[in-house]
Amino acid sequence: MRAAASAEPRTLAPPERRVARVVANEPVGAYSLISALDAEGPPDPRPGQFYMLSSAVRWGGGEDQRPYLPRAFSYARAKRSPNGVELSFLLEAIGPGTGRLAALEQGEGLALVGPLGVGFAPAVDGCRPLLVGGGIGAAPILCLQDELIAGHAQGARALLGFRSAEFAAAAGLFRGGVEVATDDGSAGRHALVTELLREQLEIAEGSAAVFACGPPPMLEAVRMLCASHRCPAQLALESGMACGFGACFGCVVPTREGYVRLCVDGPVLEAGLLETALHG
Repeated sequence: MRAAASAEPRTLAPPERRVARVVANEPVGAYSLISALDAEGPPDPRPGQFYMLSSAVRWGGGEDQRPYLPRAFSYARAKRSPNGVELSFLLEAIGPGTGRLAALEQGEGLALVGPLGVGFAPAVDGCRPLLVGGGIGAAPILCLQDELIAGHAQGARALLGFRSAEFAAAAGLFRGGVEVATDDGSAGRHALVTELLREQLEIAEGSAAVFACGPPPMLEAVRMLCASHRCPAQLALESGMACGFGACFGCVVPTREGYVRLCVDGPVLEAGLLETALHG
């Protein structure tokens, strides 16, 4: 865990696959927000951690085809209840696997393993948190803002970037301060989310700490901006994952301290440990 955002212990996952029962599947613009009751898993996942998801039934291309691999998703919200923890996941149906997840109905089973990986560490005392999300990367920013608001953190402002108004509907899930930018100007400001971040960093004058998740080009721009402003940043990197627990080495990325696996050493890494947030 040398390259992970340190100082905060991860919530450890039970080793076995289990089934959570879907309690809601709601459209949020271009996304689906799937909520499932996890009766047997840990009640305290950490913002930035993720779960490997699959449908409990009909998970594959057909009787004569191989089953789909589970998909890695950061959770967007976690609500404790007497019967377990209700986990919500924000997803976009872009292929057969995510399409099957998006089609899950109330009462069906959502198979999962998690929470996995290392989440966000608390900001240094005296630093104002700036939360930056791009597209589906808004999910871990949502649960992080929930936690900061519950802890009465001041100024937990979220800066969110989306392709268009259809995707920017996800900003309505946030309960705290939010500023939105879209690529086509159909919602919020016609700008990149990194332009919003640049303005906030100039206002903060060294008193901010950045927490970000989004596509690699966005995270690389965030990394460079924070470096130029000497602002600490934690980046939740996106990567395709086949296993989620370090066995396949499919999510390896280089850092200044050597290669790390995002599924066990991340997905949250200190920006200062990266030469670049772009990886292939």
